Formats: sequence, structure tokens, C-alpha cells
Amino acid sequence: MDDIVLDLPSTGPDPIPFDTALAAVLGYARGRRPLRFRSPSYPEGRWVQVLAFGYERFDRKPAADGPPGDYDVLVAEGLHGRLDRSSWTAARTALDEAHTLTAALRERAAGRSFWELPDAEFCVLDEPGTAGALLRELGAFPLAHVVSAALHHRSPDLVPHLSPTTRRQLWPHVQEGDSGVESVVHRELRGSARGFATLEDAVAALLGAPLTRLRLHDVLLWLCGSLRLTHAVALGQETAEWERYAAGTLTGVS
Repeated sequence: MDDIVLDLPSTGPDPIPFDTALAAVLGYARGRRPLRFRSPSYPEGRWVQVLAFGYERFDRKPAADGPPGDYDVLVAEGLHGRLDRSSWTAARTALDEAHTLTAALRERAAGRSFWELPDAEFCVLDEPGTAGALLRELGAFPLAHVVSAALHHRSPDLVPHLSPTTRRQLWPHVQEGDSGVESVVHRELRGSARGFATLEDAVAALLGAPLTRLRLHDVLLWLCGSLRLTHAVALGQETAEWERYAAGTLTGVS
């Protein structure tokens, strides 16, 4: 894998080596952190190890069928934290209103994944009705980061998940004619198609559950933008999955 890199300008000036990207994703999925816990049974408190990131609370939760509902907000909370009552209501209402737009997006995609869509779908000159225009409308809803988490969980190969941190990382790379920050994600996924395809295969083989390249891009971008990449890489290199990879016993990855 030494010749594979992920060239993602939104994450920084230097390409991400494949080993770094894989270790970061493993750390995101398996990493733990210490937490001081107190309860009536342990009034003096004790240290416990809890999951450091949102993989188990978000990526491992099964997707719901049918129209969006309360479950979708619960899944999004697993990534972004608990909402107060008014925010919950706003997010739930936004999901109902977004249902028509996501249906139009799926129809526009016609079975294609986000990274398989042509560049014209993310150009303002080809609007209205493009995937980029529909995604821009979805990004205008209240609590857009919660809405996008819920919609991405339902359609992890089509709807990008964008948070305030990742949006700030993407905005400086928007080019003239782009329909929005989603254009940057699309351009980076297509530009590093080989690297992401290999990363998809490796993550699926090691974790036993696939993550789409759209989600992998989001994880790497968020880790870089939140200054957690180095920590995630260190956690990933301590996992049993990394030992398998480092030992060269991983098969089925090209």
C-alpha cells in the first residue's frame, strides 16, 4: 500500500498516506478513552474505558425503513449528542420536510452512488434539479448537521454528512461554478478513487462491516479539522485489526 495516498486538499496541504488513513479509521471505530465514573455503588468513583468516537453509536446502528421518524433523530444524537426538547422538535420537523427532497435526490441519482455522479451534477450552470442543488437545499434546514447525519445514515452512499467542523474545512476549496461544499467532497472522492476503493475494502475486511467512501471521507475530514487525527492514528495502531494488517495477513484488498 506504500504507493497509495489520499489527496484531500480539504484535510491539509499534504496527501494522507494509506497507512495513516487506515489507522485513523480503526482508531475511530475501536478507540477508547478513560472516564471517571461515580454511582451509588461506587460513591468514591472509579475509572472506566468508554468509546472515544461515534462509530458504535452511529455507524453500527441499522438503518430504518419507511419515512424518517424518531429513530433517525436518536441515531443522529449518537453522533452529535443529546438535543434539548426544542431542538429535537426542530430536527424532527426538518426531517419530515426533507423527505420530498431526498426522494428527488434518489430519483436524480438513478441508483448511482454520490461519487459515481457526473461533475455536472455539482455545477450551478446545470441547475435547477441537479443533485448539488438538492443537497444545497437540504443543507439549509435548521440543525442541518443533525439532519444530514440522519439522512446520511439512511443513504450512506448518496447523502454526505456535513457538520460545522467539516463545512469550515470545505469552504475554502469551493471553486467558481460549484453548487456548494458537496462539490468539494465529490471532487476529492473522484480524485482519490483508487485510494478510497482500497480503504473501503480494507476497512470492511478488518471491521467486518463496510463504511462507504463517503463516510470515510467525512471521518478523515472531521478528525483533521478537529485536531484528532494524530490521536486516532495512535489508537488505531494499538488495535488487533492493525496487527492483522501490519502482519500482512489481510486478503481480498487490492
